[in-house]
Amino acid sequence: MIKVNVKRYDPVEDLHYTESYEIEKTPKMKVLDALHQINKKYDANIAYRYSCRAGQCGSCAIKVNQEAVLACKEEIQDNDTLEALDFNIIKDLIVDRQPFSEEVRDLNLYLGYESTDSNREPELIKPEEYEKSDRLRSCIGCYSCLSMCPVLKKTESFVGPYFMRNLADISFDPRDDMSRNEEVIDSGLYYCTSCGQCTKTCPKEIDIYGKAIELMRAKIFNENEGPLAPHKLIRESVINTNRTVKPDENSDYPEGFIKRYHKDNEDKKAKVAFFTGCMIDYKLPWIAEYLVKLFDKLDIDVDIPEGQVCCGSPLLRTGQVDIVPDLVNTNYEIFNDYDTIITVCAGCGATLKNNYPEYGVELNVMDISEFLQDKLNPDDMNELNLRVTYHDPCHLVRSQNISQEPRNILKSLKGVEFIEMEKPAQCCGAGGGVKSGKPEIAEALADEKVDMIDKLDVDYVVTICPFCEYNIGDSLKKKNSKTSVINMMELLNKAYE
Repeated sequence: MIKVNVKRYDPVEDLHYTESYEIEKTPKMKVLDALHQINKKYDANIAYRYSCRAGQCGSCAIKVNQEAVLACKEEIQDNDTLEALDFNIIKDLIVDRQPFSEEVRDLNLYLGYESTDSNREPELIKPEEYEKSDRLRSCIGCYSCLSMCPVLKKTESFVGPYFMRNLADISFDPRDDMSRNEEVIDSGLYYCTSCGQCTKTCPKEIDIYGKAIELMRAKIFNENEGPLAPHKLIRESVINTNRTVKPDENSDYPEGFIKRYHKDNEDKKAKVAFFTGCMIDYKLPWIAEYLVKLFDKLDIDVDIPEGQVCCGSPLLRTGQVDIVPDLVNTNYEIFNDYDTIITVCAGCGATLKNNYPEYGVELNVMDISEFLQDKLNPDDMNELNLRVTYHDPCHLVRSQNISQEPRNILKSLKGVEFIEMEKPAQCCGAGGGVKSGKPEIAEALADEKVDMIDKLDVDYVVTICPFCEYNIGDSLKKKNSKTSVINMMELLNKAYE
């Protein structure tokens, strides 16, 4: 027997309530089968949609344990909680889909031709010319991506991933003669945080951000109609300094961490290298110092090569792709001979792992939590007496599939009580150029994250992303929270100092 919880809604009484049912689970039983059995066994009359039962119509999409899934494809588990998608509920698990049909009609989702000659010869289209559009066309209209998009809940200026996919599909179609750029920008192209939740949720595994939104940003940049003004400043900085940010001249690191490090250390040739990234080198250099100190205590040789440049992530996320190949080539020349490359920035790690192969560069890159999780000895640690929670950076948990490694480390620290927050992997709003381009969205998402953190009464929220650290930190200060944000390396330094 298994227990299934169903969040229901009675429209007559305008009543939301939860009921629990016990049923016999058969091997590989799907959520949809469980609902059928519940209605038959209990005469529960739970309302839900379904049709094809083969994952092709999209009508049975609901949320299971807060994640959008197809009920006909998701296996039921003991104590699962089923609820409707995050839209207006008609009854129980049925939501109102009409607004999305109306939105489709409002967009110009049709092929536009400049020629009106009915006698013209049929067009010949090569398969490679159709690739960009074709890989977006397996969508089944389940709207799961819209339900899970964090930005869509904060603004009406963003149409959401489903409609962005539609616009990109038409824009990339070689038969289309219309200019879509203005409509795409007005539909909220630069509101997307690149969190990747839509791609993770999509039952057809469509990379909506990477192959629709990001490529649309690149197309608009190449046609000189984007990006936003703050994004252009990032590109100018990289062109001039190979970094997206400047060092703090009034700090202990006026030239950044790498230059100061090499003034005090002889060049060496280890098997492991540290890719600092722009933010760690120039804005959070003490994080790099903590890494060096910890590696010394663990007797791990590490190089921090001079000459390394921006990984290119902020440029790729905002569509400014023209100078990225030069950055990739420079970093390849510097890091290619190392066995392992360590990152302490989720965005850098995701870019080196996922984007560099598109430029023909394969490097063995590891996030710091991947690298350290089997190298720490609790017997060598101090007793910390701290309560902590953990925020999953989007570019770590979804772009690199790293979730348990940092938790394993936190749970291994002496005197540390780890407490999971409600939605640890929900985007804080810092990515995709949104922190600089649409700061009100970044602030709103960070505030929601801090509300979750403040419920826990913890000393620290730990993360492994400089951008998340800044954005969550800004919200914590604004709300006068007693919790502080801390990088994983800083907490490890406390454990080993």
